[in-house]
Amino acid sequence: MSILETCQMIALMSIFATFSAIMSIISKLPAVGTTIFSQMSQLAASHDAINLSQGFPDFPADASLLANLARYSQAGFNQYAPMPGVMVLREQIAALTARCYQRQLCAAEEITVTSGATEALFVAIQMLVQPGDEVILFDPAYDSYAPAIQLAGGKSVHIRLDAPQYRVNWQQVAAAITARTRVIIVNSPHNPTGMVFSQADWLALEQLVCQHNLYCISDEVYEHMVFDAQPQRSAHCFAALAARSVIVSSFGKTFHVTGWKLGYAIAPAALTAEFRKIHQYVTFASFTPAQYAIAEMLQQHPEQVTNLGQFYQQKRDVFAQALADSRFQLLPCQGTYFQLVDYSAIAPTLSDSAFCQWLTIEHKVAAIPLSVFYQQGSDARIVRLCFAKQHATLHAAAERLCQL
Repeated sequence: MSILETCQMIALMSIFATFSAIMSIISKLPAVGTTIFSQMSQLAASHDAINLSQGFPDFPADASLLANLARYSQAGFNQYAPMPGVMVLREQIAALTARCYQRQLCAAEEITVTSGATEALFVAIQMLVQPGDEVILFDPAYDSYAPAIQLAGGKSVHIRLDAPQYRVNWQQVAAAITARTRVIIVNSPHNPTGMVFSQADWLALEQLVCQHNLYCISDEVYEHMVFDAQPQRSAHCFAALAARSVIVSSFGKTFHVTGWKLGYAIAPAALTAEFRKIHQYVTFASFTPAQYAIAEMLQQHPEQVTNLGQFYQQKRDVFAQALADSRFQLLPCQGTYFQLVDYSAIAPTLSDSAFCQWLTIEHKVAAIPLSVFYQQGSDARIVRLCFAKQHATLHAAAERLCQL
């Protein structure tokens, strides 16, 4: 055998060995595939459909914010930020929390900037959940919770919320708590239903967390999108609960820049110290010029946050009015930028997944089936539509939906 043939043989053996190794990998998330959000956005693009599935705006961010980003980038703020986030942003987060919830925070020891809220949620779960621990979730639930719990070696305990109000039965929650329960994850305003916790909900949660020595992860990425003159409540407002909570929020949602992937986590100093131990090995630091740009925006234009609820309530109402003559039944929407609709009068025999495929391909509007947010699925004929869109987009989508 020649030297060339020997080299070719070694290369082939190496390729075969690599392929065999890949094929023998045992998946840590065997039941997880591509997210439904990616699937539906891809389907919408391939069929030139109006995309009301994935939750992102189709309008630009504020011009001042974009100018800030360009200015800080051009000024050289492009290298690693401090691992917990730049101090000026953490100080503005502390000021925002004080304005909204009258809670005083230590910017140095209780606030960590993350690469999106999903990273903050993942890190919080890895910090709090040990193998064998149980974590209580409320279905329909945001899809990142359960895989993160599984990767931490924990077990998700799913409590089902039912249409049309999707309220929590706290007696049912109490009955689900065992000696292994470690964490309760809550999400208010709630994606995908738009439900918002009442004062009684927060008090019931606080009582259970304290009574059973639990922790809470409070996913509040839509915190500033609360409608109909409801008070803006948070885990921040309940001292005993806040002392045992990691509270997560998102600048991507608040400032219409989901692609910047900038969020943050707030927790007591001892929890924050443990949180940062993991955070530093996940992303270490987040998008530096954006941190400075958002800090300046929070300082100079606080109305961008203050007026966000009114801004999205108007979009909710425009969309609802445009759908008034449709055969969809609109469910209550107290917050977020999502509207659930019941399509039973249109296609009662189609599952929600089949309906979303049909709606996208045949009628050029993309939605998300609600069943994907449940551990064991759901046979309700309900889908989620995103109204974080220009009014022209909402009217165009509604025109198509009213033809069904």
